Amino acid sequence: MADQLKGKRVAVLATHGFEQDELTRPRKALEDEGAKVDVVSLEAGRIRGWKHKGWGDEVAVDRTLDQAKADEYDALLLPGGVMNPDRLRMDPRAVQFVKRFFNDGKPIAVICHGPWTLIEAGVVHGVTMTSWPSVKTDLTNAGARWVDMEVAVDRGIVSSRKPDDIPAFNRKMIEEFVEGVHGGGGHRTMAGTHA
Repeated sequence: MADQLKGKRVAVLATHGFEQDELTRPRKALEDEGAKVDVVSLEAGRIRGWKHKGWGDEVAVDRTLDQAKADEYDALLLPGGVMNPDRLRMDPRAVQFVKRFFNDGKPIAVICHGPWTLIEAGVVHGVTMTSWPSVKTDLTNAGARWVDMEVAVDRGIVSSRKPDDIPAFNRKMIEEFVEGVHGGGGHRTMAGTHA
């Protein structure tokens, strides 16, 4: 079903050390559905991925955080890797960028260690999520409800554990990105309530 996302613009927030498959495979799935996808990063140029146990390929940065504005995008993708979200959560611009998507009710897809940036943004409280197992304690300490499943969806936030989950992650990500906004102005509906 090509073109489900035609006219939609998606930001992929990443920096050096992103898990390569967690950026490239979801980005391809989004582009195959007609989305315009921008890689947004801390600085211009290229960022290098991490592939399993060593450095992987580079991808071009389309826009820096100083150039990108959250209100220009319909959805956000946060790939994992260990280094990538650890660097992003230390940058106030990245944290504010992520927080804006949440507050505007825009769908967010996050995988592996990617939730670290959401935790830093203070937006996971009460959200059912999954992640790489080592992030479980961080999520539960931040008030999320952690589940061990290939994909979890709660109020427009799609989360998965690892590269093996990418087929299920991509399906749910596309579904939520097609659906669009899940309540704005900081008013995402809470679990068990209706908008």
